[in-house]
Amino acid sequence: MRAAGGVFERRACAALERAGLALLARNYATRHGELDLVMREGDTVVFVEVRHRARAGHGDAAASVTRAKQDRLIRTAELWLAAHPQHAQRACRFDVVSFDGPGESARMDWLRGAFEVA
Repeated sequence: MRAAGGVFERRACAALERAGLALLARNYATRHGELDLVMREGDTVVFVEVRHRARAGHGDAAASVTRAKQDRLIRTAELWLAAHPQHAQRACRFDVVSFDGPGESARMDWLRGAFEVA
């Protein structure tokens, strides 16, 4: 499963880089969770969650980013910012890049500002 996730993370990263974002970190992990991609768009730090669903039986990939998952991402992002103080004063955004469908034919959707810190 991790290998398949890596394929979609690489596809998402390449698409975001083509759109002008710069990669800051990949797979930043803490005991609270993991950030798939940390990128910069201008002066904004963008925390990117990459999701894939081969079949829509349980909803699309973006719908799998539940409130609990969002809370873990926010906490992990806070830790990343604390560990990288040069970025701590930048604006931040949480995006979701979802892939729906099997393998290479999976359709990518990029949700900018998919959720906000409450």
